[in-house]
This record gives sequence, C-alpha cells and structure tokens, in this order.
Amino acid sequence: SVDYGVALTKSLLYYEAQRSGKLPPNQRVQWRGDSGLQDGSDAGIDLVGGYYDAGDNVKFGLPMAFTMTMLAWSTIEFRSQLNAKDELSNALDAVKWGMDYFIKAHPEADVLYGEVGEGDSDHACWMRPEEMTTPRTTYKIDAQNPGADLAAETAAAFAAASIAFRPVDAGYANQLLAHAKQLFDFARNHPGLYQNSIYDAVKYYTSSGYEDELLWAAAWLHRATGDQTYLSFLSGSGNTGGTRSEFSWDDKFVGAQVLIAKLVLEGSESDSGAFAQYKSQAEQFICSCLQKGNNNVEKTPGGLLWFMPFNNLQYTTTATFVSAVYANYLRTAKASIQCPDGVAQPSDLVALAKSQVDYILGSNPKGMSYMVGFGSSYPGQVHHRGASIVSIKKDPTFVSCQDGFNEWFYKDAPNPNVLDGAIVGGPDNNDGYTDSRTNFQMAEPATYNVAPLVGVLASLA
Repeated sequence: SVDYGVALTKSLLYYEAQRSGKLPPNQRVQWRGDSGLQDGSDAGIDLVGGYYDAGDNVKFGLPMAFTMTMLAWSTIEFRSQLNAKDELSNALDAVKWGMDYFIKAHPEADVLYGEVGEGDSDHACWMRPEEMTTPRTTYKIDAQNPGADLAAETAAAFAAASIAFRPVDAGYANQLLAHAKQLFDFARNHPGLYQNSIYDAVKYYTSSGYEDELLWAAAWLHRATGDQTYLSFLSGSGNTGGTRSEFSWDDKFVGAQVLIAKLVLEGSESDSGAFAQYKSQAEQFICSCLQKGNNNVEKTPGGLLWFMPFNNLQYTTTATFVSAVYANYLRTAKASIQCPDGVAQPSDLVALAKSQVDYILGSNPKGMSYMVGFGSSYPGQVHHRGASIVSIKKDPTFVSCQDGFNEWFYKDAPNPNVLDGAIVGGPDNNDGYTDSRTNFQMAEPATYNVAPLVGVLASLA
C-alpha cells in the first residue's frame, strides 16, 4: 500500500530545497544554505527570496506565480485534510515564502519584477546556488513595457493566497488582496506578452497568450472578494478558451473554467451563456482525461496520462488535481458529468486521480517512484544543480562554473543530496525512463510539477 502521508510530507520539503534567499531558523532541508543575497541590487531593490524554478538558479516570475497559485489552491480545497496530517502550516509556509517575494517584486501599482538571473549564463554553469558567480540581472514589466500574462498570473497568486491565509492571518490576507487588485488592473489596462518586455524569458518560459491569465485572475479575485465586476469581466470576455488539451504554467483556461463551473454547480450562477460554456469546456477536458471524450488524452501502456515529451508529469499532476477537485464539486452538488462516451460520476474522477498518483509513486511498469526520495526506487541522477553537487556545509571548497560540469554533472553516480519530494519530468509514452542527469527532458523536476499534487496527496492520505 502507498503511504500518501509520507509523500505529502516530502512534497512540501521539496519547496524548502528550492528556496532562494536567507534561509529561516526552522529550515528542514539542511544541505541547502543561503543564496542570492544580493538579488535586486543592480536595480536598487531588495529581491532576496522566492524560489528557483527547476534545476537551475534563475527566478522566473511566470512559473513561480503559477506554482504559488496552485499551492494556494491545494491549501484552500484540501485544508482540513492538510490540517489532519499536520501539514497545513508547512503548506502555508511554502505559499508565504513565494508571496513575501512577490510583495517585494511589486513595489508600485504598475511595476512588477518578473525575473532575477539570466537564463543563458546560468545554464552555461553548473554551480551550487550558494556560491554562483553568474549575473543576477533583474527584469521588470511596467506601463511602458507591459506583460499582461505575468501581471495577471501574479494577481491570481495574490488572490488565491489571500483566501488561503484569511482564516489564520487576516492582515496578511488583506495585504495580498490589495496587490492582487492592483496587478489585475495593471494587466487589464496594459495588454501585451511579457516576453516582449523581459526578453531573457523567451527561450525558457515563452507565454502563448494573456487572455487565459486574465480570466484566471478574475476568477480568483471573484472568489476572494465576491465582487460582481470580476464576474462581469468573465461573462463578457468573448473567449472562454474552448476545450483545452492541457492545464499548465502557460495555459490556465482549464483552471478558470473549473472555478466558474464551481459557481454554476453551486447554483450561484446560471447554467447559460458564457458560464455554461466555461463549465462544459472544463468537463470536456476532464472527459478526455477519463478516456470518455471526443479527443482523449494519450495514455502510456502502464496507464499514465501522457501529454508531451518534455516534462510530461507537470501536465499529469495538473490534470490529477482538476479531477480530484472537480469530484468534490460534483459530490457537493450531487451531480455527474455527461461525457460524449458516457456518464462520469465523482467516483470515476477520484479513481483517475488516484491511478495517476499511484503511477507517479511507483505503481508503474518500471516499479520506480518519480517522486525523488519516495519508495525504494527513484531517480538518483536528478537534473538539479544544488542536489547534484556536494553540500556547501559538508565541503565548502568552491566549485566553479566548469568544475561543476566536470566533477559533478557528468559523474555517473547518484546525487550526493536527495531532493526529497521533487517530481521529475517523468517517463516517455512507452513507460521508459533513463536515469541520467544529462536527460533534462525526463530528469529535471520543477516547482509546478509538485504544487498540484500537494492537496491531492492530503486527500488520499
């Protein structure tokens, strides 16, 4: 039997390993040290803190904000289960670490710092974050150089986090909500793709549009405030997204559709017009994951939802989260989904979510857990700078940019530090996996892979 409680604990430990900045006294991941303590100094602003997004040492704002929105959503939907497992405070700590950084990164209504570090120079070095010598350039969006996608995603994170914190810290929740409202207005009033302003992000996190982020932010702001103006924005958008083939850091239409479907299921909004479309499209996505749709998601022979070759598990975990949450919404409303290929009951959605979690945790043809540190067999050569080089606390000898590659990256041995709770990119569409640091498509974990699973693990534990 799978110990979901252990997996839950590790999933939150992972965020401590990804921390940038001055680590707190209660830091549990002891092989990490302080890093990025001068971040923002080139622009005369304190941008210390936040998270490294994956196996590198850059702080990319768009995926970090999506990670925080999903972590907050996990905390909102599965609060009692997290609390029952004594993990609620750790989940809130993980959200707060990101949100405290975003508060610093949003010093004025129409200014948002969206990246620290440089993708190319960072990727050209294999260094511990504690001693990196690569440039820590800061990049921002403002009224003259907009980025509606980045501003709106960050607004969504602020709004979701405000809901997560409201029961325990109303003052902090109000502060978060104020930032959310300002950033949503910034995004609405200054359209444009953020990579046209933060050109360094183009190669790494290119956004395909900003309409989805605007809807996502409006849906979260409505949930946080009950303000009808956000609903009016959602009903009048003219683009409800259609049926999507993924839910990810780049495409939030499914998230917005699910939040609006919740309102329809509760009866607070009528099942007609734009709201009926949002609900129908959310359900079509779920139907395709359940293999009951018109355009079903591919599955590996071992049963894993398979979307694409590069970091597939990020899409699997978001689909898993959507299934688990929507099952709760349906159950509360005593409803089911009419899929093109038959009816789907809440129990079907729960079964799908559980099957995907079980696969990720080791019930797969390789008998391997794709959560690092979980089970008896898991990826040893995780593509992650900090984990793959001996801890600076164990051996403070400086590891240079090239030495990192020569001595650690190409070393055919497991990483010296276990990156507990990380979820790697995962197997190919034939259930195959190569445990090699050089295989970053499969072996690199990311913050947004894990966030959607936190709540699901709590619900299963």
